[in-house]
Amino acid sequence: MIDRRTLLKGGAVSAAAATLGLPAYARGGPIRIGYVSPGSGPLSAFSEADDFMVAQFLKAAEAQGLAVEVTVKDSQSNPNRAAEVARELITRDEVNLLLVASTPETTNPVCSIAESEEIPVISSVAPWQPWFIGQQGNPGDPGSWQEFDYAYHFFWGLEDNVGAFLRMWESIETNRKVGALWPNDGDGNAWASDVGLPAAAAAAGFQVTDAGRYQNLSDDFSAQIGAFKREGCEIMTGIPIPPDFTTFWTQARQQGYAPKIVSIAKALLFPESVEALGDLGHNLSCELYWSPAFPYASSLTGESAKDLAAAFEDAAGRQWTQPVGFAHALFELAADALKRCDDPTDGDALAETIAATSLDTVVGNVGWGKDNLPDFARKNVAKTPLVGGQWRREDDGRFELVIVENGNAPEIPLGGTLEPIG
Repeated sequence: MIDRRTLLKGGAVSAAAATLGLPAYARGGPIRIGYVSPGSGPLSAFSEADDFMVAQFLKAAEAQGLAVEVTVKDSQSNPNRAAEVARELITRDEVNLLLVASTPETTNPVCSIAESEEIPVISSVAPWQPWFIGQQGNPGDPGSWQEFDYAYHFFWGLEDNVGAFLRMWESIETNRKVGALWPNDGDGNAWASDVGLPAAAAAAGFQVTDAGRYQNLSDDFSAQIGAFKREGCEIMTGIPIPPDFTTFWTQARQQGYAPKIVSIAKALLFPESVEALGDLGHNLSCELYWSPAFPYASSLTGESAKDLAAAFEDAAGRQWTQPVGFAHALFELAADALKRCDDPTDGDALAETIAATSLDTVVGNVGWGKDNLPDFARKNVAKTPLVGGQWRREDDGRFELVIVENGNAPEIPLGGTLEPIG
């Protein structure tokens, strides 16, 4: 059988050979990049650096003589829409490379489409377990899991986030009872599974109360709050989307639930999410995968993490957010692979070039094939540093995210120690 990719490559090579004698049909034209992220909907906070980063990338590429075009598509925070726009980019826009970011609901459908169409794709901002396992035909059967030929992912794993949270919790005296808020989505199901929090927490001497899955954009968390209060959970954790945590935490305080520690993945990544809570946002904690304090620099522009954050704030007129670094790193990796590949219009050649990457980026070194991952994921996943952070409200009302735990990455400097909510 001849699939679409084979047909395009065969026809294009023939046409080029007949005219210019070159091995690829777009050798003299711009390389086409498609970028998918949640530009609207409940996950849109992840995409707020996109316009700035695309403009920055195009400027740097032009200065380096790299001819590229970037087409941005909005997934609308919907997995079905993410798959739809990925197909559009491949079939209509005929992109040579796909980039995608932000939660398994966005990354997984795009990467699955790219893999099936044999188009190289680099993805990020989703823990590697829900990314890799979530795309397998039988996620419950590790023996059936298969590597990908065209999809490459860089981010941290659940083990890194869970480890950071557990080390933060160990630093404050509590009754070691944890209330867990798990949504019924890719992230929530992964965190609640055997590879997520419960087993690791139990091994560390913490007792987890699982109040059951809930649907995203719920408006009543009384059942979960009641369960956490009954069990006396002095620690609360979970991985809700930003609007759901705002609803939960407001209702929790209204109903008298006041844990000593609240460590929330995903929802507390953004200053706007914390600012919306006012005083209730003080001393909430979260994972921290990029900040101006990280000791890394861009391979594309030479900017330090601090410089990049400042440039974003100047351009956007708003506070930096963690996805700034990873949106930038996606385009760092794209530029690096395109420059190293003899023929970036050849999907197989470009995928092989991506696989051979070892690049120091603004989020740290990214390279696939390292031994800090299980054998089954090593080809397609590259891990990046992760630390623990806590939001502190300043006298002027602004919230600052302070690094309070760095066990996974001691090269990243601490800015303080974890404080109880009070």
